[in-house]
Amino acid sequence: MFNVGIIGATGYVGIEIVRLLQNHPEINISTVVSHSFAGQKISDVYPNLKNVFDMECESLDIDKISEKADIFITALPHGISKEVIPKLIQRNKRVIDHSGDFRYKSVEVYEKWYNTKHGMPHLLDISVYGLPELYRDKIKDAKLVANPGCYPTCSILAIAPLLKNKLIKTKGIIIDAASGITGAGRNTTLPFQFCESSENFKAYKVANHRHTSEIEQELSFLANEEIMVSFTPHLVPMKRGMLCTIYADLACDKSAKEIIDIYKEYYKDEFFVRIMDEGKLPETKYVAGSNYIDIGIVVDERLSRVIVLSALDNLGKGASSQAVQDLNIMFGLPEHSGLTAPALYS
Repeated sequence: MFNVGIIGATGYVGIEIVRLLQNHPEINISTVVSHSFAGQKISDVYPNLKNVFDMECESLDIDKISEKADIFITALPHGISKEVIPKLIQRNKRVIDHSGDFRYKSVEVYEKWYNTKHGMPHLLDISVYGLPELYRDKIKDAKLVANPGCYPTCSILAIAPLLKNKLIKTKGIIIDAASGITGAGRNTTLPFQFCESSENFKAYKVANHRHTSEIEQELSFLANEEIMVSFTPHLVPMKRGMLCTIYADLACDKSAKEIIDIYKEYYKDEFFVRIMDEGKLPETKYVAGSNYIDIGIVVDERLSRVIVLSALDNLGKGASSQAVQDLNIMFGLPEHSGLTAPALYS
C-alpha cells in the first residue's frame, strides 16, 4: 500500500479525494490536514463518512506529517501553497497541487492574471501540468504536479484534436462554459448562497477569468503558435457538473462524422475520454460523480464552423478524481484504479 496525505481535506475538493481514496485498492490515506477542523474526526465534519473513514484531522505541522506519506495532495487556496509546498519538496516529498500556482510556465502570465507575486518561481521548472492525456510521461516521475482547473480540462481536451490535426483556424475560438456551484469551493459568500443562485443562471468574470490564460497556454503548446480565446464562464444552479460549448471556424471541409472519427482515433487509448457518436451530445448527468469527460461534435455547414460540446464533473475530472488519476500514474498503478465507478446520473 502507498501512503498519501491530504492537506486541505475538508474543502469540497479535499473531501472528494478522501471519498475516492478511502476505497482505493492500493492507496492508504495516512493523514488528513485541516486548518478549520483540526482535532475533529473528519466524519464529524462530513457525517456521510461515519464508520467509513473516521480519521482525526491534524493541524499543519510539516515536520510531523511529512513522515506519514509518500505523496501529498494539497487542496489549498491560490497563494497559500507557498507556505507548504517548498517545505514538502525540501523533505523529498512529491506533491499534487490544486492551486493555480504551478500551472504556468511564465511567471509574468501568472502574476498578471492572479494579480499577485508568485513567491515560488524556482519551482516552476520542476512542475508538470497534471493533464494525463497530454503529459502522462512527465507526470510519472514528477516531483510536483499542478492539477489543472476544471474549465481548462473541459476546454483543452475538447479542442486538442482540432489543433493537432490543423482542422480549425486559430483565430476567433469561442468557449462558453457553465459550472455547478461547487466550482467555487466550500464558499459562504453572498453570490453562492441558495437564494442568490437557485433559479438563476449568470455569467461572471466575462473576458477576464483567470482560467483563460491557462487554456491559452496549453492550446498554444498544442498549436505551436500563440492562441487567444474568448472565454465566458457561467454559474448553473446545480451542485456539480460542467458543460463547455466551443465554436471554431473550420480550416477545411469536414463533416461531423469525419471529425468524430479523428477524435476517436486521437483518444483511442484514453479510458476516461468518451467520444459520442454523431447525433448524440454530452449531458452533465452522464459524468457527474465520475472521472469521465464526454465530447460531442456538430458541424454547422452553413457557417463552416465546428461546435464541440464537452461535459465533466467539476469536482471529478475537473479536480479530485483527476488528481487520483495523476496519483495512479505517479505510483505506477493502472490509471483507472479506484476510478471505474459510473456517473451518479440521478
